[in-house]
Amino acid sequence: MARVLDTDYLVVGAGAAGMAFVDALIDHDPDARVALVDRRAGVGGHWLDAYPFVRLHQASEFYGVASTPLGTGRLQTEGPEAGLHERATGPEVLAYYATVLDDRLRASNRVEFFPAHEWRDDGTVRSLTTGEVREVRVRRRVVDASYLASDVPAVTPPPFAVDDGARVVPVGFLPTVARDEAPDRWVVVGSGKTATDAIVWLIDQGTDAEAICWVRPRDPWMFDRAVLQPDPATFLGMSADIMEAAIEATSPDDLMLRLEDRGILLRIDRSITPTMAKTPTLAQWELDRLRSVENVVRLGHVRRAAPGRLVLDGGTVVTGRGSVVVHCASAGLRHAPLVPIWGEKIRLQPIRAGFPCFGAALAGFVEATRSDDAEKNALCPPSPYGNSTAGWVAMNVLGNRATRSFARDREIRAWANATSLNPARIGPEHAGRDDVAAAVERLKRHAPAGIARMAEMVGLAA
Repeated sequence: MARVLDTDYLVVGAGAAGMAFVDALIDHDPDARVALVDRRAGVGGHWLDAYPFVRLHQASEFYGVASTPLGTGRLQTEGPEAGLHERATGPEVLAYYATVLDDRLRASNRVEFFPAHEWRDDGTVRSLTTGEVREVRVRRRVVDASYLASDVPAVTPPPFAVDDGARVVPVGFLPTVARDEAPDRWVVVGSGKTATDAIVWLIDQGTDAEAICWVRPRDPWMFDRAVLQPDPATFLGMSADIMEAAIEATSPDDLMLRLEDRGILLRIDRSITPTMAKTPTLAQWELDRLRSVENVVRLGHVRRAAPGRLVLDGGTVVTGRGSVVVHCASAGLRHAPLVPIWGEKIRLQPIRAGFPCFGAALAGFVEATRSDDAEKNALCPPSPYGNSTAGWVAMNVLGNRATRSFARDREIRAWANATSLNPARIGPEHAGRDDVAAAVERLKRHAPAGIARMAEMVGLAA
């Protein structure tokens, strides 16, 4: 007979969302017992599969769990990002999550972690190493922390056919190939953060920009990293700028161009209006490196990689027999339909625009301190990730509405103002600052009209 596991919560997924939820839940519900299950061998989610030169694209303070800051909150003092907040490397993120697991979750004696296990719809978990199956009796709720799990190149095959003899490697193999051979040309396929990281890394390793071909199906909008910093005057001032620009904008594309003029958004090629708006952050020094690559292919998506050539939606490109195609074309953030967070399961999703760690931690806090699902869903409606420019505008409308919903609750507002995961936090150390007060006043003055205009642009009801 299979062994039985009794628990209050079964949390499926030990990545950023699952860890943030569990941390906040046990911090505010002293009786909650949690079984945490993940198919991977440890905690950290997609970071366990990430390419070796990856690092957070945002400040470390915005990432992780609410109880335990990631990093020291220091400003960088040298290099091209001097004056900006530290950004953790991949190994630093994984070490952080391992520490949170041992020192916070397991140390509570209320969280049990099951690595290399899968949750099955029949109410059991199965070990992927031994095959052992255990029945799970969940007294309260199953939490799906994998609803928006990222797809990354290390575990997702290229979204195109690969003929015999074609050299196609996932981005994680890039350092190995660069070390062991000297390809005549690197062909980087993808438009998002992974592709930009790969190109910046190649150039920083001494690769001539002329030896790089960049297959960019869509041009991306990105945030200037300097405006997304853990300082309320900077962040709230940037938010006010978005609202001011939105009031005058005539369309999503026009809004993005206005935000570029205000120093908020960046695009690689100023002659192209981007259609992709997942908006990771980018520093000016990285932008300079990306702009040095002039061999850019805009013929849609790759359909087939053959030796020395690529077949795309809009034609065929000769890359040369000595070329290596670098697969950076996984979807990344998943764009599943928005559903209420509290339903038959708890499905973790962002609650404000972006910043998924904050949203998951907020959901854990609300689950621990509220009992009625209708109230929880009213307090914390989900918001999507951006993808297109219209989708980015919708994300900001829905995220702003969600922020207003949870911020009306005094207890939630106090909790949110105490965690560095909240980018809009105004901590006691910032009290009395004139620049913070000015940013808050400007945001309050322009937000109603700005949100109304953005909602009108994308057809969202008021």
